[in-house]
Amino acid sequence: MLKFRVLPLVLGVSLVPQVASAADLISIAQDALTNNASLLGDQAGVNATREGEGVARGALLPQVNATASVSRNHTSNSEQTGGNTSQILQELGVSGASSSGSEDKTHNESSVTIQATQSLFNATNWYSLAAAKRQTAQQILNFSNNRQTLLFDVANAYFTVLRAKELLDTDRAAEAAYKRQLEQVREQFDVGVVAATDLREAEASYDSARATRISQESTLTVDFDALTALTGKQYPSIDKLSEDMPIESPKPANREAWVEMGNSQNLALKTARAGIDSARANVAIARAGHLPTLDAVASWSYGGTSRYRGFNKENQIGLQASIPIYSGGSTSAQVNQNTYQLEQAQFQAEEQLRRTVQNISSFFAQSNNNVLSVEAQKRAVISNRASLKATQDGYEVGTRTILDVLNSQNSYYSSLQAYSSARYDYVLNMLQLRQNAGILDVGSLQSLNSWLVKDNSPVRLDGKGDSLVPAIGDASIDVNKLGS
Repeated sequence: MLKFRVLPLVLGVSLVPQVASAADLISIAQDALTNNASLLGDQAGVNATREGEGVARGALLPQVNATASVSRNHTSNSEQTGGNTSQILQELGVSGASSSGSEDKTHNESSVTIQATQSLFNATNWYSLAAAKRQTAQQILNFSNNRQTLLFDVANAYFTVLRAKELLDTDRAAEAAYKRQLEQVREQFDVGVVAATDLREAEASYDSARATRISQESTLTVDFDALTALTGKQYPSIDKLSEDMPIESPKPANREAWVEMGNSQNLALKTARAGIDSARANVAIARAGHLPTLDAVASWSYGGTSRYRGFNKENQIGLQASIPIYSGGSTSAQVNQNTYQLEQAQFQAEEQLRRTVQNISSFFAQSNNNVLSVEAQKRAVISNRASLKATQDGYEVGTRTILDVLNSQNSYYSSLQAYSSARYDYVLNMLQLRQNAGILDVGSLQSLNSWLVKDNSPVRLDGKGDSLVPAIGDASIDVNKLGS
């Protein structure tokens, strides 16, 4: 099978989806893991959160700063001396009684300062680094949970398409059967064998079947679009599910074993529990605001000026302590806020645990019921097929009415649709059971992929292709093809 490798999204998203060849479940899942926009965004979020560790770690390492300055200074001074005496002498005509002068000076100045600070004790910085690591761990778990959810979404969309195609096959077969029945009744009506009511009933059944078929064709197109939304690719056709796929009860067969699996491996639950660790770290950060800090500081400076010969050089080294005394109550309020957020995270984790247990119990029971339902629906198809054949024979000899035939046809095609839905319900419920237990992965989809039929009549976007539904006029039905 030809496979395409799509480069990661960098500059933008094409508005026109790429067109892929006929695909199976595992290839579509790989496309989704590579191209799904939401998952790529989650990956970027993990990377961003991980960089937060570097930000927090930087506050614990030495901080070195250097400053330098160069300036040119111009000074202008002007003076006048003599005062009142000078004025009197000038009045007496004495020369040289006053004196004045000015002086302009220009000089250059330069300086360089290097300062280094090393935190010796700062509990806030240490707890911030611990909180950043826990946030990264939580984000990774959340990414894994979203990735697992994407795998289920792909499988759900894939089998929804297959279900829609089988329902469409049934609707088309029903429409064709009602059309043949209408043509037969119309011929009989023209020669006066049947009444007008029989003709009207046949026409109503055909019109209803045609409307249902048209609606189902639209549903199939919409369901195909769901795959495009997940992968960014358009699939003209996909492989069908084999009728030979085994329908088996979940293993292990013990509900408590599945619950225990979910308690330890459910990714949504693990993410919620990681949120408790993150919230607890934030409480420690807030409480550290009450503690003093101690830094080692050192500096070296050099300065000189052209006004004087020589230069100034200064070296300093010492300790700097800061003791919080009163911050207006903000530190205590921060501690209380983060404590309540911790309590909230604990309740959210408890809620997630309860939801996980409920979901596992529900899907475990539904999967077991699906096993019985598939078998029952298979028998119902066989029974309704035999009933329809008998009703048709009775109508031919005049012991049954056209209404009996139409009702029998409706029951037969309804049983086919119920059987098809029961099989896909089983597949999806088993996948949801594994997802809630935390063990749904690509390998799970690979197991299902092995039961897909790779033949010359895949399920196509246009709804065309071979139908799995037997024609109503075919008296020889291979019951074994209905599944085991």
